[in-house]
Formats: sequence, C-alpha cells, structure tokens
Amino acid sequence: MRVLTFSFFLLASFFLQANQISKITFEGLNTISRGTVLSYLPLEVGDDVNEKSINDSIDSLKKTNFFSDIKISFDKDVLLVTLIENPTIKYIDFKGYKEDEVLNANLIEKIIANNSLKSGEIFVAENLEKLLKELKIFYNTNAYYEVLVSLNSKKDSKNRIGIEINIDEGERALIGSFKINGIKNFDSDDIYDLFDIGEPDFFLVNFFSERDIFSTRLFEAGIESMTNFYNSEGFLDANIANKKVSFNPETKKIDIEIDINEGKRYLYNDILFNGDLANVTVDKLKSFISLEKGDVFKRKKIIDSIQQITKLYQNMGFAYAKVNSRAIPSSSNNFLDLEISIIPDSKVYVNRIDISGNFNTQDDVIRRKLNILEGQIYSKELIEESVNRVKRLGYFSSVDYQMNRHKYSPDMVDIKLEVIETKTGEMSIGLSHSNATGAALNAGISQKNILGTGNTLNANFTNSDALEEISFYFKNPYFGKDGQSISYGFFDKTLDAANIDTSSYMLDEKGFNLGYGLPLSKNSSIDSDMRFSSINLKCGSDLATLYESDQCNTYKSSNDLTVSLMYSTNSLNDYFFATEGQKNSIKSTLSLPVADYKYYRLELSHKSYYPALNNKTIKFSSRVNLGSGYGGQDLPFYKRYFEGGASSIRGFDFNSLGAKYSDGSPKGGEFSFLSSLALSSSLDFLGLDNENMRIGPFVDLGTISEKVSTLEFNDFRSSAGIQFSWLTPIGPIGFHYAQPVVKKSGDSIETFSFELGANF
Repeated sequence: MRVLTFSFFLLASFFLQANQISKITFEGLNTISRGTVLSYLPLEVGDDVNEKSINDSIDSLKKTNFFSDIKISFDKDVLLVTLIENPTIKYIDFKGYKEDEVLNANLIEKIIANNSLKSGEIFVAENLEKLLKELKIFYNTNAYYEVLVSLNSKKDSKNRIGIEINIDEGERALIGSFKINGIKNFDSDDIYDLFDIGEPDFFLVNFFSERDIFSTRLFEAGIESMTNFYNSEGFLDANIANKKVSFNPETKKIDIEIDINEGKRYLYNDILFNGDLANVTVDKLKSFISLEKGDVFKRKKIIDSIQQITKLYQNMGFAYAKVNSRAIPSSSNNFLDLEISIIPDSKVYVNRIDISGNFNTQDDVIRRKLNILEGQIYSKELIEESVNRVKRLGYFSSVDYQMNRHKYSPDMVDIKLEVIETKTGEMSIGLSHSNATGAALNAGISQKNILGTGNTLNANFTNSDALEEISFYFKNPYFGKDGQSISYGFFDKTLDAANIDTSSYMLDEKGFNLGYGLPLSKNSSIDSDMRFSSINLKCGSDLATLYESDQCNTYKSSNDLTVSLMYSTNSLNDYFFATEGQKNSIKSTLSLPVADYKYYRLELSHKSYYPALNNKTIKFSSRVNLGSGYGGQDLPFYKRYFEGGASSIRGFDFNSLGAKYSDGSPKGGEFSFLSSLALSSSLDFLGLDNENMRIGPFVDLGTISEKVSTLEFNDFRSSAGIQFSWLTPIGPIGFHYAQPVVKKSGDSIETFSFELGANF
C-alpha cells in the first residue's frame, strides 16, 4: 500500500513539473527588447501553463500594439513566443490639400499626435484607420462632401514604414437652401439674421460675406443664438424640434432645414426671495430687478439683475455668496414668478495682498493706489476699482488679480495682484535730423516711473541749427500722505525759426515752473502750476509787414508770469486700451498783468469709452481750446493753437490747417475744436496678439479759427480712416491711414502717419 501511494505522488509530481515553465524563448524580436516583452507577459519561469494562461498572455501582448501577429506554444517545459513586430513610423506626409482652406501644418501636427502616428512611434493599423475616419468627418463638417483620401505606404529593410496620405478635396459645397419652420411671433428675416450662414445674398455682397459657405461651428452658433433670442424674449419653452443638414449630390449643394417650437410667451408677475438676506431689505433687493408686472419675462434682464444682487453681497464682504434663481408658474395664465434664493455664506476679510511681476516698480507705488487694505472686509467693487487705478498708472501692460480662500481659516482670503511691466521711459544720446529742428545733437532722459518710485523725470539737451534747449522737470505724485503732488522744473530755450519751415523770428526763453496738486476723490484731482519766463523776441524783416509786427515791437524783451488751474477726472479701466469709463479735464491759464503779457487760455477735453459686442470698444473724444488777450493786448502768435496731423485731424499735414501767412506758413488760431469717433477691435480674428494690439475705423471732425468771432461753418474739416495701435516692448505706437472727407482747396494732405506713445 505504501509503495502504491508513493508511486502515485511521484507520478503526479512528474506531470505537474511537465506543465511548468523552465525556460522562455522569443522569435522575431528586432527592435523591441526581450525585457520589454517580459514586462508585459503575465507568465514567468516556474509558472504552470494551460490554455487559459496562454490566451491571457496573447491578449496582454496584443494590448501593447507592438506586434501584428503573436503565437505562443509550450513544448518540453519551454515556452516559445513567436512575434511579428509592427513597423516603426519613418514618416507620415499629407499631400494634395490646400493650405489653410481646411487643413494647415499646425492642425496636421495635432491630428498626427492625437492618433499616436508621430515619426518614431510604433505603427498601429487601427490608429491609421481612425485618423482617416476623423479626417473625412472633419472635411464633411466643413462642407467638403466629395473628398477622396488615398494611401501609399512603403516598408524598408529595417522594418520602418513611410506613410503618404493623398487628399483630393474636391469642391466645397455651398448652401443651396436654408429654411426655418415654425416662426410665428417674429419677422422671419430677424431670425435668419441670427445666423452668419444661409442662402447667398446679392452676388456682390456674398462675394465679401461668403454667407453661403457652410460651417458646422457657425451653424451651431446660430442655433444657440436663436435659442437665446427666444429665451430672452420670454419664450422659455422654445426648442429645436429638428435640424437637418443634407448634401444633395445632384445639385452639389447643401440643404438646411430647422424646425422650431416657439411655445408660449411668458410675462413677469412678481418676485419671491428666500434664504438668508443678511439684513438686506426686500425693497432694496427688488430695486435691482429691472422688470415690472406684465413685462416680458426677459432672460437677459434676469441674469443682469442676479449679477447685481450677487455683487451687492460681495461688496458687503460675502465673497462667496451664491444667488440662484428659478422661474415658477404664477396663478395667472402665461405669468411667471421669479424665485431668488440667497446663500451669503460667511463674511471674509483680506488677510494678505501679495504683488508679483513688479521687477522695477516698488511695492509702495502700487499699494498706494489700492482702495482695499489688508485686514479690511472683502469688497469686490473696491478690488476692481483698485485694479483699474493701478492700470491707469500706465506702468503695466497687464494687471490682474486672484483670490484664494484659506483652507483652515474660511473667513480669510489672500489677494494676489499680478502685473506685467511695460516700458515707461527712455534714455537717448546721439545725432538726429528733422524738418522741425534740422540736424541736432540730443541727450536726455524721459521716465514717468524713475527707478520704480512712481516719480516723473524729464531732462533734455538739444543743440541744432534751429533749436538750443536745456530743460528739466520732476514730479512726485505722492508728496504728502494724503496724495498731494508737487512738481518743479526749469528751461532755457533758443529757437531760430528762420532755419525751419515757418516765418523768421528768434525766441530766447528761460524760466522755471512750480506745481502743486490735491486729490479731491479717488478719481478726481485739482492741479495748479505757476510758470515764469524771461523772453527775448526778435522778428525777421519778413514779419515786419505781417499782423505780428506790433507784437514784435512790443515784446522784444519781456517777462511772462502765468498761473494754471486744472480739474481732472479719470474713471478709465486701463491706461493703454481702455474699454469703459471717462476721462475729463478743464484747464485755465492766466498770464498775470504784473508781467508784460496779458492773455488767457481755456482748454477742455473729454474721452469716453463704451464696450461693444465681440471684444470691441467705441471711443468718443472731444476737445475745445480757446485763447485770447485782454487789456488791449492780443494772444502772442507763438502761443496760438494749431491743428492737423496724427494727434489732431488725421489725413491733413501736421499743424497745417487754418489761415496762412503771405509766405504760406500756418498762422494758427485763438480757437480750435476737435471731435473724434472710433471703433476699436482686438485682432483675435486674425490670430494675432489679442492683448497688445487694436485696430479699427475712425472719423475726425474739427476746425481752427484766428478769432472766435471769425469762426465759420465752412472752415470745418473732416477725415475718415483706419488706425492700428500696438503696445510694443519699447512703448506704444500708433499707425493711421486717413483720407479727407471735407477739405478745402490748398489743404496739405498726409494720408499716412504714426506717433509714439499713442493710446487708443
């Protein structure tokens, strides 16, 4: 019995050992290492082998996509794995397509990467099939329904494969018919206009608009616009029952049909508030609702009202307040009640304000512009105002902020202010030449943020045939703790106008100025300035018979003492590219009779910005200048105003407008007026720098008159054109192309101009 038992276990041990792996061998490996395959193989030496374990091993190796064929056999305790490796991709080329019609190099690179078909990767036939399907769908969605795609591939001796994809795009199908069924409550044309695609317009218009070119993106955008339009007009149940886009192979055109169920139009009845109102009265909350009983239940007005209520709580310190709304049926037919739920959360306080990106500008220069301080209760309005005040400094091309809540102190938040500095000045030395001054030796520094202190410093030296000048100006905008400013400077200038294109006279002027400013509010200030000049004026013989001969005789050697007072407001949300807000100033200058001159000047300016749709801004600007003498004297001829040029009425030569002397040089005038209307757009539609570039059309209108009493309507000039503004690393520049619309015979025209330091 013992012999039989021992024999049984010996036999069983033999059979068990006969199914165990003692060795694993591979055939067919060329580029893939043995170790890599072993890492994916679930069997190893010493494991038992059966049909299931072999099948599991084959499945595991298939998932690697390394092999096109896998066989595993087991014989005499040896596991033999026979493999055929997939080739390595040598290259994959696209040919036959028209660049940027549908495909471009960047898009092709993304398609290849998304399907794991980059050069050097293991080739998987399924990935190529997937790419071809995606490619055809991509073309179909862009109205290329007859696109043909063919393949050429070639393997070399090193098991590398080159793939060539040939594309015959065919013709792009155009829209033949576009029909929307179910429109009952609106004019059909108004609904069709919500789509940027549709049936072709008049052929000349369609040539530029390309309205009949189908785009899935534009089609879906139109569907969304139509749904939003109905919702905003009180048709809250409106829905698209059917939308069909089909290609007709006979006409080679696309037919589009949309069915819309408008539903019924709802009217506003009443509003209900629930939740924690945090001591805000219902009447106060209702004041934010811009609907009255019986008004159409307009979705946009509801959204705007909710945003205002949310901002109210955020300004009270409830930074994470949630205001939710829902429409509920009213007891009256077609009427809805608006239910607003308010969850204010807890009040939060500002723990820290961190500033980053200011490598040159000192922290204090930024912090003194902040309306919110550390330890203060949170207010969204104060933070946004602070950001705008920092932007208005003009030191930064970008200012933004992030708010982070403390994980362990939910009643505290940190604010991180992030700035990107821009060029705020320059140093120069060298030779130059211009029509205004001739050849000149120049040296100087112009910096409105000197050493990052926020102070302004301008110091210049010029020596030319026409002009010799030394000047210095310094301004500290925060001299006192309450934000007072002081400024001072001196100047010494000799101008020989005979060497430039104007009447001959020589002006020698030297003097100094002192200024003091006082803030009146967070957006307004009043500034004063006193300027003393010692003037020596010599007129050439050609001026003896001109209007200024009396002034030349009177002011050969004289003094001028002026005082100026300026009130200004600024609520713009940016220094370089404002999109909303206003900037206004009123400046009066009086030459005091204790000196030799008696004149006054009054200057008013206004700029306002209004956001428009799709990243566009409307700008309106206007300025009026008035100057005159008093006490029997005239305004000195070199103190007059001049118009024309890049910063004035574009399309006309610099300072060329108005009355002329007998030699053709401009006289200038005691009164000038300018008004401008412009539209600014980002350049995202061209794929260019959306942050630092703007382009758009403009219209300028203005005039200049020797005297206010001689102002005539036919003296007005007007121009229209296009402007391009660019905030470059060396500062802002502007380019203008303008054509005069209203002009007079003899006007000097300049259609193209540019200016440094130009802002929109």
